[in-house]
Amino acid sequence: MAQWTSAVGAAQLARLLKSQQDRPAGPGSRRPPAYRALADGVRLLVLEGRVPVAARLPAERELALAVSVSRTTVAAAYEALRAEGFLESRRGAGSWTAVPAGNPVPARGLEPLPPEALGSIIDLGCAALPAPEPWLTRAVQGALEELPPYAHTHGDYPAGLPALRTMIAERYTARGIPTMPEQIMVTTGAMGAIDAICHLFGGRGERIAVESPSYANILQLMREAGARLVPVAMADGLAGWDMDRWRQVLRDAAPRIAYVVADFHNPTGALADEDQRRRLVEAARSAGTVLVADETMSELWLEDVDMPRPVCGFDPAGSTVITVGSASKAFWAGMRIGWVRAAPDVVRSLVAARAYADLGTPVLEQLAVNWLFSTEGWEQAVELRRSQARGNRDDLVAALRRELPDWEYTVPKGGLTLWVRAGGLSGSRLAEAGERVGLRVPSGPRFGVDGAFEGYVRLPFTVGGAVAEEAAARLAAAARIVRSGGTAGGEGPRTFVA
Repeated sequence: MAQWTSAVGAAQLARLLKSQQDRPAGPGSRRPPAYRALADGVRLLVLEGRVPVAARLPAERELALAVSVSRTTVAAAYEALRAEGFLESRRGAGSWTAVPAGNPVPARGLEPLPPEALGSIIDLGCAALPAPEPWLTRAVQGALEELPPYAHTHGDYPAGLPALRTMIAERYTARGIPTMPEQIMVTTGAMGAIDAICHLFGGRGERIAVESPSYANILQLMREAGARLVPVAMADGLAGWDMDRWRQVLRDAAPRIAYVVADFHNPTGALADEDQRRRLVEAARSAGTVLVADETMSELWLEDVDMPRPVCGFDPAGSTVITVGSASKAFWAGMRIGWVRAAPDVVRSLVAARAYADLGTPVLEQLAVNWLFSTEGWEQAVELRRSQARGNRDDLVAALRRELPDWEYTVPKGGLTLWVRAGGLSGSRLAEAGERVGLRVPSGPRFGVDGAFEGYVRLPFTVGGAVAEEAAARLAAAARIVRSGGTAGGEGPRTFVA
């Protein structure tokens, strides 16, 4: 990168480095020189994503005081990081974090494998469950009964079917967020919604602040739109957002858009509390940043949770927050229906721009979702989805604890994903080794900016029972291959029949 887009203070960096020192050292390990330990600590923070890429580091003198070492030690550490490609510097601009060019983000997407490949490969790449029957079939049948009047029209509804827009608006109103149909646009999935928002507000070269880590496919969509991504590290564990970091980024980088997943964040599963939501909306409003709140996981609580108010509930004037929802995660990925809730003038602008994109969303699928919303179908289908995800989560966690007891994670209370620190192993190498043993798993760098989170993998709650046990066994086999440098014998894919 040409320059830094955020900054980390000396005291904050010292706290992060201290958290690493508190971890027990491995058996037989020797203490490295002070400069090497400092350089390794910063490098690990970057690879884990706890310090974002392109974050300006403190001046040598400031960091030396904060970590109680000499300035010479800090200078040597910075020089080592520059030599390894983890630091870039320019006179007058300071030094900022980077990732070496030889460590590119894995290019493979998170698209699901074709069904014919599932006999020999367990697919943990796609966080999506099979359709919750019989509700899909009933919804389609209900849609077919409502279709004839629409079949006599041209079928193009750029803002969405009026009946569905009204139903979505009423659902927000029932949640305590008064909403008019004019504030709703129906889209082709959440991806279609965010793509439209990025093109309207985030032209090529515009900065977009994103959680670090964040949803891989959205990050790639933004990159391809020409955006400059500004990562903001998440709080430790499942504590949601680090508001000090968010305020600093919004103030210093002045991004045009900020994209957040406040409800059971993908991939960490974190749930932002009400105070964090309120403070983020206030900070975005002060910075003139459009805050895009992705609610696709909001109904997937897996335990008793007091759900906070939606992010848009802290923006009564509707001038700051744009909300994105979808049926794809809570119901079925094949139901490509999403929506945008925003101020009426924003919706009109999105609808006008849509004439040059996809014109509208399929009528039959809109009618199916409207049938679900207008009956008890949606609530019963989502409850079935929660039950499936909850059982899969518990089975996967039990299998991981048995097969890979040294791996670290915090079990979330909702969502569809488990964010796992892979015991010091490379997530990219685990993904490669996984394919050799019949397991598809996405590596951590897919969810970061410029190669961060190398030490992580994301595991979705999409398999349970014996399949979850087999997935964990294959993941352990992949870990053995990585530990041995890729030379472990006897490991290969096995046909598994669920």
